[in-house]
Amino acid sequence: QVQLVESGGGLVQAGGSLRLSCAASGRIFNNYAMGWFRQPPGKEREFVATLNWSGRSTTYKDSVKGRFTISRDNAKNTVSLQMNSLKPEDTAVYYCAAGPSPNDLAKAIVRYWGQGTQVTVSA
Repeated sequence: QVQLVESGGGLVQAGGSLRLSCAASGRIFNNYAMGWFRQPPGKEREFVATLNWSGRSTTYKDSVKGRFTISRDNAKNTVSLQMNSLKPEDTAVYYCAAGPSPNDLAKAIVRYWGQGTQVTVSA
């Protein structure tokens, strides 16, 4: 079992930045690919970014490429999402996720979810 707890959400103006963090506890963290998903208001949850166990292989949703950066620290059992140049359409509840591989996460094959953290970007 892996428990995931997100932090770092909040309200920011368009063009601003936020850094989300996810702390993992439980079974061996670096056995899992990690990722971030989001659920905009009134929409379905969608994939945002993922990285493999070493952090060297990353995949991003097209609309966040060049603005968001996913990273992990296996020594601290954390994964982060640095979000720059935020847009109102980035407003969503952001979820941390753990899965078997980056490819699986990109297909929303998730083994563990966090509880989510709200990100609101004002125009």
